[in-house]
Amino acid sequence: MGEKAEIRVVIADDHALVRGSFRLLIDHTPGLTCVGEASTGRQAVEVARRERPDVLLMDVRMPKMNGVEATREICQGPHALDTKVIVLTTFDLDEYVVGGFRAGASGFLIKDVPPHELIDGIRTVVAGDRLLAPGPLRRLIEAHVATPDRPVTPLPQITGREREVLVLVAQGFSNDQIASRLGVSMSTVKTHINRLLTKLDGRDRTHLVIAAYESGLR
Repeated sequence: MGEKAEIRVVIADDHALVRGSFRLLIDHTPGLTCVGEASTGRQAVEVARRERPDVLLMDVRMPKMNGVEATREICQGPHALDTKVIVLTTFDLDEYVVGGFRAGASGFLIKDVPPHELIDGIRTVVAGDRLLAPGPLRRLIEAHVATPDRPVTPLPQITGREREVLVLVAQGFSNDQIASRLGVSMSTVKTHINRLLTKLDGRDRTHLVIAAYESGLR
């Protein structure tokens, strides 16, 4: 199987200027095409179900249904789609970001991200990788779990090696780096990560990071 010939993208934002700017960028990038727009969360769900895009750029604050709720409808439940949702927001510590990840989002970007980083981000989630860089991700999760009375969520039964891998994933290490640190093969690391995703009911590596922080691992 070769690389996907064309990545189909939907843009959901309540500002027409933002949608227009993103659409212009996407339609002028080889291998990408915009197949729809939405100005509300409800429209985003409807367009996603109609067009079944590869990626949906989801503004977190929209009328009639916010981006987190729309993401949950698209990514979870009996009518879940394979669409990868990238949450877009104005601030890198937006209160909705962790909620978006837990709802099933595959990535997170600031709206004023440079054009090439937006395009790279779209391609990254289509490839099945996480989008958020380790530094901002740690800040986000730490802000989310740092409340004094926050209960610690226990992990299910995982092996000692899986715990080691989970800690390294939470610290932002790539599969290559994890393999090197633990002295194991890439395929072994991937096996551990797949088992962790199954045991922790995770959609991608971002959910593993959230689970690690919520359980008290660092």
